[in-house]
Amino acid sequence: MFASLPLTALRAFESASRLLSFKAAAQELSVTPTAVSHQIRSLESWLGVSLFERLPRQVRLTESGERLFHSLHGALLEVAQSVDTLRPQRSSANLMISTTAAFATLWLVPRLGRFYARHPNINLRLDTHCEVIDLHQDASVDLVIRYSLDDYPNLYGLCLFDECFAVYGSPEQIALAATRQPTLISVRWHNSKLYAYGWEAWCAQAGENWLEGQPMIREYDEEHYALQAAIAGQGLVLASNILVSESVASGLLQPYRPDIHVNGAGYSALCVPGRERHPPVRAFFQWLREEALLSGHALPVK
Repeated sequence: MFASLPLTALRAFESASRLLSFKAAAQELSVTPTAVSHQIRSLESWLGVSLFERLPRQVRLTESGERLFHSLHGALLEVAQSVDTLRPQRSSANLMISTTAAFATLWLVPRLGRFYARHPNINLRLDTHCEVIDLHQDASVDLVIRYSLDDYPNLYGLCLFDECFAVYGSPEQIALAATRQPTLISVRWHNSKLYAYGWEAWCAQAGENWLEGQPMIREYDEEHYALQAAIAGQGLVLASNILVSESVASGLLQPYRPDIHVNGAGYSALCVPGRERHPPVRAFFQWLREEALLSGHALPVK
């Protein structure tokens, strides 16, 4: 049934497609770039279609190449995972998670002790760079946790929780806010679609005139910096109910007028379809689901 499949050429194609480079594929496969190019040419001849557009300094998948890569990558991933489960006395499993620095610092890392206690053989690494990763192209990342308004129909996903924004401060700042104009702490958002109104929307709902005149507003590039400023008593912060949960639970921050809030987006855990069956990924998905329920912000199961 599979005797006629050009497996060597398919392996070269998968590597070159994922890395978008014949040279990088050659390094990964320990062969020459010429050998990779020859294998892909032979595969294109065998299929009767072009799989790559050869550009001056790069290659790009054609529509046919995209279709083949998505099916081939998932199939090879399943084979690799099946083989791995058969190996006796396997070494510790590795798991690469990509998320934002704020989510890692304020929500994920404080809870990871419970994951390690349950799965001491899984070595978890965090990638908190800001770039959005294409999971179909970067096989080094097992799972991403994204904050977005978008859907991801080409990925396997678990919706963790929706988010809203409210105002928080140290106990001293909460008491002072009732008698005088507070200093406002905010975050410079990289994606305005995720949070278009900020303090304006909150003040409009609350009937507060804090933005009139020349209010004192301190801005930070990251949410965890803004929360640390609020904990230090520098003012009131407009913050995510998800990211502020640990600080509220420990008493470092308190909500101000908790009935007023601004809707945000949602957090989802995502991976390439098929990868959710890989034991470390499956274990992390299950743990995430339980932690979301424990936090009290989990989305209802449909």
